[in-house]
Amino acid sequence: MNDSNLNSLLSARDLSVRFGGVLAVNKVSFDVRHGEVFTLIGPNGAGKTTVFNLISRIYTPTTGTLHFEGQLLSDKAPHAIAQLGIARTFQNIELFENATVLQNLLIGHHIHRGAGFWSNLFFTKASRQAELEARLRAEQVIELLDLQHYRDSFVAGLPYGKRKVVELARALCTGPKLLLLDEPSSGLNVEETEDMAWWIQDIKNELGITVLMVEHDMSLVSRVSDRVLAMNQGEVLALGTQAEVQSHPGVIEAYLGSVDDVSSLRRAAA
Repeated sequence: MNDSNLNSLLSARDLSVRFGGVLAVNKVSFDVRHGEVFTLIGPNGAGKTTVFNLISRIYTPTTGTLHFEGQLLSDKAPHAIAQLGIARTFQNIELFENATVLQNLLIGHHIHRGAGFWSNLFFTKASRQAELEARLRAEQVIELLDLQHYRDSFVAGLPYGKRKVVELARALCTGPKLLLLDEPSSGLNVEETEDMAWWIQDIKNELGITVLMVEHDMSLVSRVSDRVLAMNQGEVLALGTQAEVQSHPGVIEAYLGSVDDVSSLRRAAA
């Protein structure tokens, strides 16, 4: 890695991935700094979730590199990503519906269980200590996200908005350094989106967790993001603050049509 990347938690350089004849991501480069909320925006099909899948090792880049804390991610197996300190939520909620909220959260902590097979089998002191640590972490997350009332509820009986919160809680129970949020406000009402904004800020400020987010709700983006990367058709359009990116001509054109069309609309509305 270059010296300029040493202060970055996650670094992408010339990242590309091709599926057959389709170039889904084309030479995308960015750095996610420690302790920030970094957001990917762009129209549907821009390549945002594909970038998430590359970080999660669901996909392997055709060219380019991804480094996390100086380690090359392409050298890691998909199941090892969480152990490195990367957790993720999904657009489509992935939970164990026939388990309770608490049980789902304890499953999230499982990757850090230090006790081995025989220790767990005979429930030794090490196993009991690991269980206590897992429950303490789960209870802390339950309190942070106001899930006390739902602790013993089965996920299958929860409304959609609460399931989104439970998935966020399970990701936090892995103790991540980097949290990937894939459209956290998708399907939420205004009040639930407001709560999500508060929680993302608390995750950054109180827990010290870096957040990389894909999001379409620009009100949420503007409220929580330190920096924003706009993408279109697999390529980078703009990088900067939310205000800088939102006013970029290429971003305006990608969302609303040509810059001339937008200017005409503004004149007509004046």
